[in-house]
Amino acid sequence: MEGVRRGSQSGPLTMVLVLMCTVVVMVPGVSSTRWIVGANMGWTTNVNYTIWAQDKHFYNGDWLFFVYDRNQMNVLEVNKTDYETCNSDHPLHNWTTGAGRDVVPLNVTRNYYIISGKGFCYGGMKLAIHVENLPPPPTSTPLNEKSSSPTLTSRVKIVLPMVFAIGALWDAFIRYW
Repeated sequence: MEGVRRGSQSGPLTMVLVLMCTVVVMVPGVSSTRWIVGANMGWTTNVNYTIWAQDKHFYNGDWLFFVYDRNQMNVLEVNKTDYETCNSDHPLHNWTTGAGRDVVPLNVTRNYYIISGKGFCYGGMKLAIHVENLPPPPTSTPLNEKSSSPTLTSRVKIVLPMVFAIGALWDAFIRYW
């Protein structure tokens, strides 16, 4: 007759997994955006990047993703004067990696001036954006003084992690007793 196996090595692993899921549920979401410069046109001539960028908000932590012909073009960060004159002689940073798929991290709140050298800047391959800090999250409205019961969302924020914690404890209890 087969014996019933008590205890298992997966108990602690299950408990850790459930606790990690609980932490993920409780942590507020922070998102950054990967902007494909020029959208479906990419980084190329005859695209007005000023119009492309005008309705977008660029935040600290976002990325600019440049897709282009690696044999002809490049991605150079320059100062404002060099941006206005399309001068690529002294870039602040050369983001070109040679693959034609370059990423510029927007990790400082400031103005960024990006051009393509080799004369392509004169064909419109230049982008100026302003990067700002993420706006603060909206403040919660105070509860009505007449209403003493918590709202549904505040109940979910408390109950859901408690359910996960109780489930983890129950699982550990069942496995070891």
